[in-house]
Amino acid sequence: MKNGITIRPARNHDGRRIFNFLCELEDRLLDQQEFEINYRVCLSDNNNIYLVAADANNDAIGYISCHGQILLHHGGMVFEIEELFVMEPYRKKGVGKLLLKGLDEYLAKRDYVMLEVTTNKQRTETIAFYAACGFEETHVKFTRVPK
Repeated sequence: MKNGITIRPARNHDGRRIFNFLCELEDRLLDQQEFEINYRVCLSDNNNIYLVAADANNDAIGYISCHGQILLHHGGMVFEIEELFVMEPYRKKGVGKLLLKGLDEYLAKRDYVMLEVTTNKQRTETIAFYAACGFEETHVKFTRVPK
């Protein structure tokens, strides 16, 4: 706990706040109905880890999601951080590092070969954050949307 902030598993009631986090992170309004369905599916998957940083009132002020899958070319389970978000007033105060530490504690109980993270190359501060947390730049990622 740092400054009254705790890390705990995300719950159904955190969905609205996490929806708002992701809209801000993606800088667009997401489809809320679709989000609600997908959020519940993701929470129920044992290969997913969803954690929130909560303030003294137990309200989510940050969030991290991590999905695991077996990858043949890596020889086992690989977890990937999908989203990490911290509300503006709490940024640069160690909340992101607390979320990563909480994730590491969950992963310590799992059998896995690697933890990965991808971020938009324009998010230079995010890239610096992950590098400072021990991640190495090892891949180039390409994306394509359906036509």
